[in-house]
Amino acid sequence: MTITPASTLTAIINAHVVPVVGDPIPNGTVLIENGKITAIGADLTVPPAARIIDATGKWVLPGFIEAHGHVGIHEEANGWAGDDTNEMTGPNMAAVRAIDAINIDDEGFRDALSGGVTTVVVKPGSGNPIGGQSVAIKSWGGRTIDEQVISDSVSIKSALGENPKRVYGDKKQTPSTRLGVSLIIRQAFVDAQNYVTARDAAAEKGDTFTRDLGKEALARVLSGELAWDQHVHRHDDIVTAIRLAEEFGYRLVINHGTEGHKIADVLAEKKIPVIFGPMLTARTKVELRDRAIGNLAVLAAAGVLVAITTDHPVVPVNFLVHQASLAVKEGLPVQTALEALTVNPAVILGLDSRVGSLSVGLDADVVIWSGDPLDLGSRAELVLIAGTPVYRYSDGFGQVVERANRA
Repeated sequence: MTITPASTLTAIINAHVVPVVGDPIPNGTVLIENGKITAIGADLTVPPAARIIDATGKWVLPGFIEAHGHVGIHEEANGWAGDDTNEMTGPNMAAVRAIDAINIDDEGFRDALSGGVTTVVVKPGSGNPIGGQSVAIKSWGGRTIDEQVISDSVSIKSALGENPKRVYGDKKQTPSTRLGVSLIIRQAFVDAQNYVTARDAAAEKGDTFTRDLGKEALARVLSGELAWDQHVHRHDDIVTAIRLAEEFGYRLVINHGTEGHKIADVLAEKKIPVIFGPMLTARTKVELRDRAIGNLAVLAAAGVLVAITTDHPVVPVNFLVHQASLAVKEGLPVQTALEALTVNPAVILGLDSRVGSLSVGLDADVVIWSGDPLDLGSRAELVLIAGTPVYRYSDGFGQVVERANRA
């Protein structure tokens, strides 16, 4: 693969282009200008001043999206000092924000690039009934994390099931049961509803009003601005998640969905998406005993909109594509697998105006693969974020990461 000197224009030529949202384009071209995709197709006219990336024999796809990870807040190899995933000093932590704990130099970001992952949705963990606010970021490119943000208005993380009842049960405080976990969530939303009523009344009268950051965050869920990312495994807990969502009218996204296949028809009928995974794990908890890679195919066949997660660092983020490959082996259609890595998570989390496919007007987050990325033997050879090369694999020299835009 040859690359001519840099220009404000870039043309990737002679590639097998897979836009994901359209048919593959043999011997295709992708044109990039000012960080955006400006054209895609066959027989395109390449501007004379363009930097040329000759991708003969390569596959070109949009960068993958990790829809549920902890890159940067659960740092690689730093032990407790780098683990800021859960603020477990209280069961309702709606006010905390993942962005405030992300270390831009976490090794996980380099791993993401090596696996073709250009977008990561970083979420607080699952130790609390209400864990906090997530953020969608690029995997590389900024001097600070703020320069990599795609959206800080994505979702609030919540957890049902074993995790929160274990954490607070061990502390001998509420919630120690599934009953108590649901109570915390339900009471939090009732309080948020009352908060909105009082806030609006004060605004109408011109009165002063004391802000509450947690209630304000939950008010954004109630208004539909933020999704409700529900960590949940067992099918009965999924039903509880649906019950709570319908009670308060918020936009529910199932995260993990280990037993979602048991009520796949219900999820499909109610148009509730599932961010499925991680898949490459042992059944370390009772609620994981029915976990199987093939369950994802059952969900998709029922018509559920699905994405795939590694839950990094539970599974390394660069193994995202390998999970998709294994899901195909267990019955997931190839096209659905590619959508689950790209356009589906973008749609589910409201990022599709920026990322998720090779489409005109979207960010030029493009990955050039040595071959079909679902083939275990293929590797990401060149990764561009906003049209800038940020990762290159060089035979004989291992992996080379360029620190774009960092002084």
